[in-house]
Amino acid sequence: MTPRAADRARYDRATAHLDAPLAVVDLEAFDANADDLVRRAGGKPVRVASKSVRCRALLERVLARDGFVGIMSFTLDESLWLARAGFEDVLLAYPSVDRGGFAELAADAKLAAAVTVMVDDPAQLELIDRARGGGAEEIRVCLELDTSLRLLGGRIRVGARRSPLREPAQLAELARSVARRPGFRLVGLMAYEGHVAGVGDALAGRPVRSRAIRLMQTAARRELAARRAAVVRAVRAVAPDLEFVNGGGTGSVQHTAAEEAVTEIAAGSGLFAPRLFDNYTSFSARPAALFAQPVVRRPGVGVVTVLGGGYPASGAAGVDRLPVPYLPEGLRYDPMEGPGEVQTPLLGAAADDLLVGDKVWFRHAKAGELCERFDRLHLIEGDRATGEVPTYRGEGRTFL
Repeated sequence: MTPRAADRARYDRATAHLDAPLAVVDLEAFDANADDLVRRAGGKPVRVASKSVRCRALLERVLARDGFVGIMSFTLDESLWLARAGFEDVLLAYPSVDRGGFAELAADAKLAAAVTVMVDDPAQLELIDRARGGGAEEIRVCLELDTSLRLLGGRIRVGARRSPLREPAQLAELARSVARRPGFRLVGLMAYEGHVAGVGDALAGRPVRSRAIRLMQTAARRELAARRAAVVRAVRAVAPDLEFVNGGGTGSVQHTAAEEAVTEIAAGSGLFAPRLFDNYTSFSARPAALFAQPVVRRPGVGVVTVLGGGYPASGAAGVDRLPVPYLPEGLRYDPMEGPGEVQTPLLGAAADDLLVGDKVWFRHAKAGELCERFDRLHLIEGDRATGEVPTYRGEGRTFL
């Protein structure tokens, strides 16, 4: 029996009493992945990206482990909700225009102490100031650095379009804007190198492209390390009490941790290990989050149909954004249909061994987005389901 076949047998036994569709988290794999992130971080703390987990119980579980500190959240509403629930260090990784949320933040000492907001434009500071109303609490602020790699004099850009702040002087000037504005305190600097952390460099069957990605990432890491160090020096000249410099992502943990200027690492997807993180030379992780769809039809030889399954991930549309049939091995989509809103035909010799009512196990392309489809996660230990925990959706929270 192959390791994947053994996992299928475990998951089938653990959920034999449960009807699909359902989603599970293998706690042994989840904990092993957490340990690996800490190992790769080399002694620097790991801040957990909540968008890649979207389950409070699992966020609490990982933060209880040595080596992890704080949350990196994705909306202000979520940040306030987590802070009210007891999370004491929440960094909002994206700018917000949630006026009601800022008014609440500025009016509550506990929330204001727990939540740090992101800015990369003086206009955002102005919006927060207008939104705070009579709230007198000091707002903790983090600045974001653009990490993109510029080639050929800037004519070619590699990396996400995020912050407009790129050069040390630009960030220092915004730091001075924060310092001059009453009611704000600059506490952090963040830079997410998505073109390194979120792009696999070992694409199956594509050796030339994989080599090109590795060359690009080597150049990007070198350029960013020098520029980030200069930015940190410039910002610390304005705000010497800067509390943290956050960088990285699951795919670049060890590289970012090696930079002296960086004080903490962001990671989240590596806990669930979705399919987009299979294609890296620098690390490997164990699939920890899966979902099962039931076989409902057997249309013919070499084909079964499962209920639903059309759960594409965000990003540029493509086959890499689709869930992958994972267990049993050897199933594939019908190229004329793909994963469907209500039904999904699956082809392959393995289909002939499946009966109506059997489960087919899938892996999502990304991590936390799976939790937008399910209201609970069943926790698997060995070959037993030992509990269930609500996702954000299960707690009635859909932040985006």
